[in-house]
Amino acid sequence: MSKTRSYAQILIGSRLFLTAMAIHLSLRVAPLDLQQGGNSRIPYVHVPAARMSILVYIATAINTLFFLLTKHPLFLRSSGTGTEMGAFSTLFTLVTGGFRGRPMWGTFWVWDARLTSVFISFLIYLGALCFQKLSVELAPISIRAGPIDIPIIKSSVNWWNTSHQPGSISRSGTSIHVPMPIPILSNFANSPLSTPILFVLETRLPIPSFLESPLKEEIK
Repeated sequence: MSKTRSYAQILIGSRLFLTAMAIHLSLRVAPLDLQQGGNSRIPYVHVPAARMSILVYIATAINTLFFLLTKHPLFLRSSGTGTEMGAFSTLFTLVTGGFRGRPMWGTFWVWDARLTSVFISFLIYLGALCFQKLSVELAPISIRAGPIDIPIIKSSVNWWNTSHQPGSISRSGTSIHVPMPIPILSNFANSPLSTPILFVLETRLPIPSFLESPLKEEIK
């Protein structure tokens, strides 16, 4: 327990430091767009949250695969943690994206390929959260049914003529002003710490009996 507490303290301390640095960079260092005003700062949290939702989904799908192969409760717990964080990240992506797009679209929501595919990912997360309370086996299967949505989310702006703008940061470079990627990258480094923090804290709790007993029966 003492080691777990130390890991949690290190992760939380790192998260607080990176959060403070990201806020400073977003509000003080990055320039304010004269036409969009404060709305131009939304991508500093929107883009990292969108990437986070995809990365967490991939990690959760891998954990569910290991759980189905080994029946080890630790993989079940880690996939549950990933599902919770992924659902929050995806919801945050949709909300911030709506506020970001409102001045350009005239509405908070359009049935755009990118937005719709992200919304489908959110529904898959919600379904997995509901199934966790009903069936130990059904929740991992529901998560594994959704990876096909990830390439659609990633490539939708290239495959179709969408309202959503193309990616501003890619392997080939960036299409935005030099100071602007700094707070985005800072939040990129900050966001992934949320999942291990929650996971470390949750692993300190005993495995619930309603999860443990079905697993023991299946192993026998």
